[in-house]
Amino acid sequence: MKIQGLVHKYGDHVDTDVIIPARYLNTADHKELASHCMEDIDKEFVNKVKDGDIMVAGVNFGCGSSREHAPIAIKAAGVSCVIAKTFARIFYRNSLNIGLPILECPEACDNIDAGDEVSVDFDTGVITNVTKGTSYKAQPFPEFIQNIISKGGLLASLK
Repeated sequence: MKIQGLVHKYGDHVDTDVIIPARYLNTADHKELASHCMEDIDKEFVNKVKDGDIMVAGVNFGCGSSREHAPIAIKAAGVSCVIAKTFARIFYRNSLNIGLPILECPEACDNIDAGDEVSVDFDTGVITNVTKGTSYKAQPFPEFIQNIISKGGLLASLK
């Protein structure tokens, strides 16, 4: 499986309260959550993001509360993959549970800029910065996790 999109870049310790502010947690509607994604850190994100875009961040992405609303909002906004130096463990698990691909690759995060066009090959773990002509290697997902993601999440993969 391969994806390609433009990058939206964020720093270290982006917490779930910034990804989807608590004031919007009274809805389970994915489109409504997406309409408020990242608004406290990047008010223009929802106007700029396009289906297939990629989010790149620093260390400890998704820290804070264990709410699954955060990866849902990101995925529903159209983001096809999040690449970070590291993820908070509960965010990592919640992302896989809802079928949002996430990869850890510090070198890629250091060398990819906002607006770059990036492709990701999930079978090999190769992240290519098409804009700069550089490639990086992340740990590819094992087949069972690729199955979860391709089916749209854990529950969908069990059906």
